[in-house]
Amino acid sequence: MRITWLGHGSFRIEIGGQTLLIDPWLTGNPMLAEDQHDAATKGASHILLTHAHFDHVADVLRLAKRDGVTVVGQYDLLSHWEATENIEVIGFNKGGTVALGDVAVTMVHAVHSSSFGTDAGPSVPGTECGYMITGEGHTIYVSGDTDVMADMGVFNALHQPDIGILCAGGHFTMDMRRAAYAAKTFFDFKTVIPCHYRTFPILEQSAA
Repeated sequence: MRITWLGHGSFRIEIGGQTLLIDPWLTGNPMLAEDQHDAATKGASHILLTHAHFDHVADVLRLAKRDGVTVVGQYDLLSHWEATENIEVIGFNKGGTVALGDVAVTMVHAVHSSSFGTDAGPSVPGTECGYMITGEGHTIYVSGDTDVMADMGVFNALHQPDIGILCAGGHFTMDMRRAAYAAKTFFDFKTVIPCHYRTFPILEQSAA
């Protein structure tokens, strides 16, 4: 298993014979140099989306069309794109689990919002979410954009994740203090990876 942070909320996770891109934002991402884009996406089998904000979906349609990568995520959003963009999707919803080869992905709740811009104003297909990704004897909790919430205790009881990828930049999501509280109060992680910080001046600049 290998987890690579691509900056902000974007990750490359190689697990169970699959290569998953989480919320791939490459173009214009100040945390990822342009000469790293090809390596970041090479061999991707699936894209997992947590919600529709631009800093999480900016390159999704381009990658799905160029490379034929299947997009996995919340049913309403992906049904919209399947109809309008002619891409391969796996749409499901919170509490559901899909098998990506030998990897199990369960969608879990998050507390945020989800929209993308159109000529007519914001469009709001679907809702925000997180994921539990299980393979190779590990379970990874990907929080997506969220605040701390009591549901996290249920997630831990049901899935017992040993790795946590937690947003922690503040302003739009929980900050470092709240992310640390979530990790200590609700989970028993062996490894915690903070994300969604330092990208913009308005966000927290350090994970310390």
